[in-house]
Amino acid sequence: MTDIEQLKQQLQQQEKLASLGMLSAGIAHEIQNPLNFVINFSKMSNKLLRDLTEIIDDNADKLSDNDREDVADIMNGLHDNMAKIVEHGERAISIIQGILLVSRGKEDEFLPSDVNRIVHEYVWLSYHAMRAKDKTFNITIHENLQDGLPLMMVIPQDLSRAVLNLMNNACYAVHQRTLSEGDDYHPAIDVTTAMDGDQLTITIADNGEGMSDDVKARLFENFFTTKPIGKGTGLGMSITRDIIEQKHHGRLTFESTLNQGTTFTITIPVRKS
Repeated sequence: MTDIEQLKQQLQQQEKLASLGMLSAGIAHEIQNPLNFVINFSKMSNKLLRDLTEIIDDNADKLSDNDREDVADIMNGLHDNMAKIVEHGERAISIIQGILLVSRGKEDEFLPSDVNRIVHEYVWLSYHAMRAKDKTFNITIHENLQDGLPLMMVIPQDLSRAVLNLMNNACYAVHQRTLSEGDDYHPAIDVTTAMDGDQLTITIADNGEGMSDDVKARLFENFFTTKPIGKGTGLGMSITRDIIEQKHHGRLTFESTLNQGTTFTITIPVRKS
């Protein structure tokens, strides 16, 4: 009866997560439209600033030296501000498109994708999600993403979900060790991408609490979780393995030592676009 009750709670949690996914997609869609206006009007304003700069330059002899310097400083500041608005607006659009892709991507559709961008975006989405729940959460993230990776044929909404699941687990593991060891412990996660011949590897390594032999043996069981009810469904690792091994025909491996940390490695065959 206890197992049935736990299963019921886990299924209810999964339903909540599914509803949250639909809500997130709706919010992302609604935010994307005003963001597009912000970016477009910033670009238009930047063009107007260039036109104004030309007019000022043509009439520079009518201004005193001090006024010319002040105007130049103001114009440069406005140009920099507009560039930052466009840069961060486009980054926000990129994140929103990723969220929409996860929630609405076509089932099992391989698309040419920037794997480094997927890894980077979802590693940091996981981190910021943890920070949103606990403002004291803070870790060091080392990214070693191989330069020059070509676009690769992957199922982007599924690969991003796999990266997010592994990063969520890594964040949880270092957070739990932080709670037990305090300030003497320095939580860190290393994220690496590399291509060797026709194989792509994505590695997420943490120095968190690690896993016992029993947990390692049951890690990929459906509904098995070490997290409290409401914080984990016990489906993340089985889903992640299915994404990598069944859909991408790759391998998901791990090494873990109790109280030292865990390393997950995704290896998938390279399919260039």
